[in-house]
Amino acid sequence: MFNKWLKPYLPRTLFKRAFLILIVPIVLIQVVVGVVFVERLFQDVTRQMTKAASLDINHLIDLVSDGENPMKTAQSLQIDATWIETPDFDQADRYRDLYDFAGWYVIETLHQEVPELRVVDLGRSRDSVYVLTDIGSRGLEFRMARNRVSATNPHQLLVYMILAALLLSILAALFLRNQIKPIRRLARAADAFGKGQNLPLNPRGASEVRSAATAFLSMRARIERQIEQRTMMLSGVSHDLRTPLTRLKLSVSLMEPDEETEMILRDLNEMEDILDEFLAFARGDSAEQDELVSPIGLAQQIVDNANRNDRDVELTFEGAEDAQSPIKMRRTAVHRAVSNLLSNALKYGNKVRVNLYTGAGFVEFVIEDNGPGIAPDHRDDAIKPFARLDAARNQDKGAGVGLGLAIAADVARSHGGSLTLSDSDDLGGLKAAFRLPR
Repeated sequence: MFNKWLKPYLPRTLFKRAFLILIVPIVLIQVVVGVVFVERLFQDVTRQMTKAASLDINHLIDLVSDGENPMKTAQSLQIDATWIETPDFDQADRYRDLYDFAGWYVIETLHQEVPELRVVDLGRSRDSVYVLTDIGSRGLEFRMARNRVSATNPHQLLVYMILAALLLSILAALFLRNQIKPIRRLARAADAFGKGQNLPLNPRGASEVRSAATAFLSMRARIERQIEQRTMMLSGVSHDLRTPLTRLKLSVSLMEPDEETEMILRDLNEMEDILDEFLAFARGDSAEQDELVSPIGLAQQIVDNANRNDRDVELTFEGAEDAQSPIKMRRTAVHRAVSNLLSNALKYGNKVRVNLYTGAGFVEFVIEDNGPGIAPDHRDDAIKPFARLDAARNQDKGAGVGLGLAIAADVARSHGGSLTLSDSDDLGGLKAAFRLPR
């Protein structure tokens, strides 16, 4: 219960949490030492010194009661005594300020030790204590040095403690910052690798951080080798298959054209398209470099390419003023991904719309169609490689190897974005939202 209540108020970054772990004990030590200091020095020492001063005041009052002149004795005790004919005994005691902790004990002890005392004034002067007593309806005021009733510079230790705490906090912050740097570099390298980039990383810092960085470098090297081997294998297979496909296409082209040869050519072209999809999926986009690309220009180019084939694709914009500014992306990969989404929409629908949304921190290509769509239960499977959902989409409208959505999703993830499938409210078919961060 306590952790659940405290969790929303705790810092989220490792640097802030580690700094809090260091600074809380320092503050607690300062508070404990401060309380002991106030309790011992401010209270005990101040009360003892005030009691000693009270003995001198009581002695002078006794002299007045015996009919003697206390002035000469007061001078020897380093106390100034002044008669006041019309004293104001109703005035309240005065403190120097709210932080005059010793003053509380001085006033309290004087009232306890001097029966004739009526008013204690610590606010008139910083270095003096004024004591007004009632002696036979007349007022006798005593003035003594403040250092006779309380320790001099009582806040000095507290000031030193605060300065020491600040110095320790600064040193702790600098040390923690130096220790957190390798972890941040490791996090940036891991995030960049997930987006297809390869940032240099030199293991530094504590032994645990060095071990984590070394393990990450080994893992990255293994993954890169596996990707390279997969790409080489699929590229080799695809390349080897193109040769017999080309021979078959040449042989069919030399035959008399009829319905059967047209079906064979269509199957051969479909096989070639499948090989192209294999190659595109195998290569990925890790080898491409980021460049500044205008989202509007890219969307317009993709739509124009589709409309060249006698298609009528509508392109709309929202936040077009932001879309004018270029963003970093791997142009070829994004072009291929959005083109795949648009091609799928054109296969299964006769009305397609491309919307470009831009906002704070993102740009989104949304492709909608009026086709049969994809059931919500099958959408997660639809973006998996080699997924075929022909039962949901019309088989007669086209067939593929099932890599179009997988390539688009992979490109979105490698840019730190996402691909989301949902229902189109306007057209009634599938809505594919391809989002990239700005």
